[in-house]
Amino acid sequence: MTTVTDTPLVVVDDLSVRFPTGTGDGVVRAVSGLSFTLAPGGALAVVGESGSGKSTAAYALLGLHRGTGAEVTGTVRVAGQDVQAADDTALRKLRGGVAAMVFQDPLSSLDPYQAIGDQIAEVHRLHHPGAGRRASRARAVEVLDRVGIPDAARRARSRPHEFSGGMRQRALIAMALACEPRLLVADEPTTALDVTVQAQILGLLRELREETGMGLILVTHDLGVAASSVDELLVMKDGRAVEHGPAREILARPREDYTRELLAAVPRVNVRRETVSTPTDDDSVLLEATGLRREFGRGKKTVTAVDDVSLTIRAGETVGIVGESGSGKTTLGRMLVRLLEPTGGELRYEGRDIGGLKDRELRSFRSELQMVFQDPVSSLNPRRSVGESIADPLRAAGRLDDAAIVARVRELLERVGLDPDAYHRYPHEFSGGQRQRVGIARALAPEPKLIVCDEPVSALDVTTQAQVVRLLGELQRELGLAVVFIAHDLAVVRQVSDRLVVMRGGRIVEEGPADTVYERPRHAYTQGLLAAVPRLEPAEATA
Repeated sequence: MTTVTDTPLVVVDDLSVRFPTGTGDGVVRAVSGLSFTLAPGGALAVVGESGSGKSTAAYALLGLHRGTGAEVTGTVRVAGQDVQAADDTALRKLRGGVAAMVFQDPLSSLDPYQAIGDQIAEVHRLHHPGAGRRASRARAVEVLDRVGIPDAARRARSRPHEFSGGMRQRALIAMALACEPRLLVADEPTTALDVTVQAQILGLLRELREETGMGLILVTHDLGVAASSVDELLVMKDGRAVEHGPAREILARPREDYTRELLAAVPRVNVRRETVSTPTDDDSVLLEATGLRREFGRGKKTVTAVDDVSLTIRAGETVGIVGESGSGKTTLGRMLVRLLEPTGGELRYEGRDIGGLKDRELRSFRSELQMVFQDPVSSLNPRRSVGESIADPLRAAGRLDDAAIVARVRELLERVGLDPDAYHRYPHEFSGGQRQRVGIARALAPEPKLIVCDEPVSALDVTTQAQVVRLLGELQRELGLAVVFIAHDLAVVRQVSDRLVVMRGGRIVEEGPADTVYERPRHAYTQGLLAAVPRLEPAEATA
């Protein structure tokens, strides 16, 4: 006789999901013929590039496509429940009570006006109608404490904006745990987190699996995260499964070319940069910061984001800046290109003090100091074509006529690997990687000498990430650019950096040639950051 433990927790058989395009009878097939099972207590990572269908497949496990106009066929069973055949009442019981989901962006999943504890208690009462308010609040505090929120009883009264990014993600996991689900589906739960917080979240998921016996389906584009977190890998491309099996076997001996390409694109923290471009001429100093400081707020509420930072950037080199969220690296980057005015200290560009210059005085320097932002969507006007956005700094300079500006923009689009005819297309018509290329093209338009890149690849899958990093390297070598590369992914930073700066609490705690810092870190904080990086190699990953 079959025991309960022999019965799969999840059965997906020939799942297909299609979305209407909105034009005639056209449809987009996001998932095609997908099949897999998950045993109770098992852990499966679904990996692939953006657009591979991995999140679409995950949403089908909880019936989240219902009411969206999507056409879902095939069989999906979770804990014996046919998700497709379930009525709305049964589906509500399934969600949260049997299977729970943790989304990538906790801010979009949490009510900004309601205390975290109240939101968790509300979920608990929904699935336990007999539970009183006091019991549900106690359960909220219990699960917040379980996921590592310090002083859980007090912090349960906090609102989402009072939590850090890592704490908000923990709160979402606590909400998912409130009803003791048998399955947790986590969709890119660590993408926006720095390496130490990411390691904490992954460690928490492992502990919860061991303690509760729940199953885990982890959706991620980060193969390093998958390697250290799951027993099985399911690799998807264009809506289909291309490889499925034990994680260690696939990582060590991938059968399919696509899987090998994904693995080859993953940056390794223990691999040196292929080409180093650090200048040795002391006269090539381009930008110099001395005792730089930046405060926010007033009086007792003053927060010092950057405190007494001194840094030299030479022409043609890449300086990587790493550190946890709140370390001050983004604030420093914005001051370097004078998007923020320093509160104190000196900032000298080609020997001239620009730290205290006002907007009118800064105009002559604006073209030479540019920034590429983390989120190209928020930095591009959705109502204007990408060509016009790239043209803005050229028009502001006033040196070219309209025909020359259009020609220059088309040249830039082609230079960053886009079709010059994309001039008249809008941001929403591009993928994430393409939008980042547009952001790079706009930064290049005024022919700068220094570009500060703030988390330029953090939201991209590994192959797109590798393409953007390769593009930046090519541009730097061809144009002689100095680049400041700010990121929380230490493996990516090593692939691009000549020198490394490590920040903590607004200060620089370690600085030196990148290979030296990576291979012989002196500061305990740097050592901790490097130890927290997920390892892709099967022998080093702990599933």
